[in-house]
Order: sequence, then structure tokens, then C-alpha cells
Amino acid sequence: MKKILLMGRSGCGKTTLTQALRGEKIHYHKTQYINHFDVIIDTPGEYVEDPWLACALAIYTYEADVVGLLISSCEDLNPFSPCMAANINRPVIGVVTQIDRPDGRPDRAESWLRLAGCKKIFFVSSTDGDGVWQILDYLRDPGDVMPWEEDAAKEKAEQDVRGSDRSSVENARVGSVSVSPAPKTEKN
Repeated sequence: MKKILLMGRSGCGKTTLTQALRGEKIHYHKTQYINHFDVIIDTPGEYVEDPWLACALAIYTYEADVVGLLISSCEDLNPFSPCMAANINRPVIGVVTQIDRPDGRPDRAESWLRLAGCKKIFFVSSTDGDGVWQILDYLRDPGDVMPWEEDAAKEKAEQDVRGSDRSSVENARVGSVSVSPAPKTEKN
């Protein structure tokens, strides 16, 4: 699984997308510092908005395999410089968030991401789940199991084992009844 660093202004949906990618219930949470999750690095929007903090983002790109630039479809201003992706030494994807908003302009956000240098762009509504699986498919390497899917896979395997144990016990009972020899009786 490729590790992704999410960058964007405050309120563009980085934390909400993180929750959606991890399969969590969507709830408001203000990101105060750079959060490292299994394969997602969630950053505060202030890091994009403040030139001094933006330097920290440049350093954090070294910890990721992919950098995701996020722009809300409702954004009034482009937060990213033209050709910004050329300065990042990782593949850069664009993510247009909040595509379900009636006041959104996903086409404008897409053009800004292309201007920043993003070749691959995803359109996402984290609350509806639209576009989330496309990002997961992009990040997933062949044979990968997401870290948060491992627990579900282990639980399913345990249920399968418990189910097969029950069925083998039941089969043994049925088998013992049908296989047990008939009692011998003496004939006169």
C-alpha cells in the first residue's frame, strides 16, 4: 500500500477524507498537528496557508509514497502555486472534495489542480463515499490488505474456524450415531 500525504487548506476535507479512506464514521475533528495513520498522513490546513509551515510539508513528503493536493469544489481561491507538483519528489495526485455541494465548482477546482501539476485527479464526496474507492484502488498495490482491513479479515477467519469447528463437531456426532455398531442380541 502506498502511503499518502494529504495537503490542502483548512476546511477542504482532508480529515474527512482520511476518515472515509479508513472506513470510519465521519465526524468533525480539527487537525491540530500532523497525524500519521497507517498509510495516511493528515496535515493541518494552516501548513498550506503559512509559508513558514509549508517548509514542514516539504520535509514530510519524504515519508510518503504519494502526495495528494486537495481543493474543495467550493474554494474561492487557488491555494497552490502553478507547477507546484514539480517541486515535490513524489507522484502528486489531485483530489477535488465536496463535489456534492450545490455551490461547488468541481471543474474550476480541477483546472487549478492541473495548473499545480496534477496529472491524475479524483472527485470525492467523503460523506456519500463517492470517489473514495477509486483513491483506495490507486493506492493499493496488488495483494495489499489495508491495515484497517486486517482486523476484519482476522475476525472473519476466526468466525470461519469457529464455524468449521462446530460443523466438524456436528459431523462427528452425526457420524458417531450412524457409525456406531448395533447392539448384539443373543438369538435362541
